[in-house]
Amino acid sequence: MNKAEVFLDCNNNLGEGIIWSQDTNTLFWLDIPMPSKLHKYSFNTKQHQIFEMPEMITAMAERDNENLLIASHFGINNYNLEEKKFNQILRIEEDKPFNRCNDGAADFAGNFWFGTMQNNIAEDGSDINITKNSGSLYSIDKNLKVTIHENDISISNTFAWSPQNDKFYFSDTLTGIISVYDYDLDNKVISNKKQFATFDRGYPDGSTVDSEGYLWNCRWGGSCVVRFDPNGKVDRIIELPVPNVTSCSFGGKDLKTLFITTARMGMTSEELENKPHAGSLFALETDVQGKPDFKFAN
Repeated sequence: MNKAEVFLDCNNNLGEGIIWSQDTNTLFWLDIPMPSKLHKYSFNTKQHQIFEMPEMITAMAERDNENLLIASHFGINNYNLEEKKFNQILRIEEDKPFNRCNDGAADFAGNFWFGTMQNNIAEDGSDINITKNSGSLYSIDKNLKVTIHENDISISNTFAWSPQNDKFYFSDTLTGIISVYDYDLDNKVISNKKQFATFDRGYPDGSTVDSEGYLWNCRWGGSCVVRFDPNGKVDRIIELPVPNVTSCSFGGKDLKTLFITTARMGMTSEELENKPHAGSLFALETDVQGKPDFKFAN
């Protein structure tokens, strides 16, 4: 296995939410702080496009070749790539105006799972102190029915499922714990929460699962991606030359390339000089096939 290499030096403040479109051979990822941006890289045309968003966007799933479902500061939205139109579908937590959405992903059945948190990013990109346990864990089905699964969440991250779709992986980042639940796909129910894994470098951020059932977890403040086996044991550590590693997804025609987003937010000028690739998009050629990113069911 090769080391992670810079794929695109895109200088993201807080790169996140990366997904791969198998239908169009396209990578999508986000840069969360305002002015928030959607990035699109086509492997067919080798074109990198950037779309500026009207509010902070935090996670997404593909709907079809022209539309994305996007979680944002204030709710759930549709973004049409051809018309460049951003339309709110659902307002989330109107009674908590200081909250925003964070990480999220679609499951095999096409439900979109996401979490909320107290917003920690000011409009100028500076940090806001977090009020712990202010968020919740949600899912939305194809009929736009919203279900609350858990409350008292601080920072939702790691939305991933086992290849058999019978396990759900999730992390409340500030706890440092990646949890695993039994997952009833037909009824969209999680249960029997257990500790899956911890690691002593940084905090758990975004994750993906490969075809062998191993979880790849990005480490905020840990300068690495960790591959855990299905029992939660460390299988390998992928080092990156940046401190904050944020999200990952398998892509490429054989789904063997792991694409990894990173962040430069909060770093001093001296730190950025020492870590010039912070905020870049990285790629790692692996010896294992990933799982595809699922679409939101229309």
